[in-house]
Amino acid sequence: MLVLGIESSCDESGVALFDTESGLLGHALHSQIAMHAEYGGVVPELASRDHIRRVLPLTRQVLTTAQCQLSDIDAIAYTEGPGLAGALLVGTGFAHGLGVALNIPVLGIHHLEGHLLSPLLSAEPPEFPFVALLVSGGHSQLMHVTGVGEYTTLGDTLDDAAGEAFDKTAQLLGLPYPGGAALSKLAESGDPQRFRLPRPMLHSGDLNFSFSGLKTAVLTLSQKHPQTEDYADIAAAFQLAMTDVLSSKSLAALKATRSKRLVVAGGVGANKQLRLALNNAVKKIGAKVYFPEMEFCTDNGAMIAFAGAMRLKHGGKTAGAFTVRPRWDLATVAAPQ
Repeated sequence: MLVLGIESSCDESGVALFDTESGLLGHALHSQIAMHAEYGGVVPELASRDHIRRVLPLTRQVLTTAQCQLSDIDAIAYTEGPGLAGALLVGTGFAHGLGVALNIPVLGIHHLEGHLLSPLLSAEPPEFPFVALLVSGGHSQLMHVTGVGEYTTLGDTLDDAAGEAFDKTAQLLGLPYPGGAALSKLAESGDPQRFRLPRPMLHSGDLNFSFSGLKTAVLTLSQKHPQTEDYADIAAAFQLAMTDVLSSKSLAALKATRSKRLVVAGGVGANKQLRLALNNAVKKIGAKVYFPEMEFCTDNGAMIAFAGAMRLKHGGKTAGAFTVRPRWDLATVAAPQ
């Protein structure tokens, strides 16, 4: 089965073709970072308009790379939510229109399900069940995953997600957009032990996250040390505090579920310090951590095509009405019937 995947939830347009027998045949991605940099963040209207410009050329590019025709496609998977309503409408409209034209099934996919399953695209994919740490700009969650569509929330963010905290902290330090990547780069030259920042909810007794206090602590620290030569040390201290919390909570989730497999997905999953910290932490308890390939950490069409293929393979239902879901709890996503 050949599945076309369409991702347009925020500021990246992604298209991919996944074959259930041959694997990923091709994928293409356009990032809107340069366009939004002038405004210091994503402008929803501009994002939607750019998706309209990109989705058809990207689809043609992927078909050419995969040496396929439109008539070869058996089904279309698209991001139904969560995300920016206008951006989601672009991918949804394109998928439904193409599905009607080709008379093939169309399937709406939860954006985070795509991220959660993306490590399965790797050469050494994890087996079910596993604990998943989803860390991105809008989400910080721990999930217990026993199969496709079988997701139980173990912990969630109470305020700022990890990626959001990275971006806001970078803004406090005067770093350019996108802030998370710039802050991580700056932290590489800093001393993480010079300043001590709080580890929010580290000993809360649950698996929830809260990073707004950490951001506020950085603001206070940067006011006490306003010299730019101190910023690398502040960035390093922030990154260490963040990875300490994420690592500790992940280990607690593994212990609570008696699991030996941890999957990390989402944009923050590309952070080198987090990868190193989690690798070291899980080794101590005889567990293993799985990351998606670096190119699949950010939003992309490959994860949507793959998630769609897995759902269809397990009997998932195709989309009914033309809908988007800007807000959508992953735990409510039903398993294929």
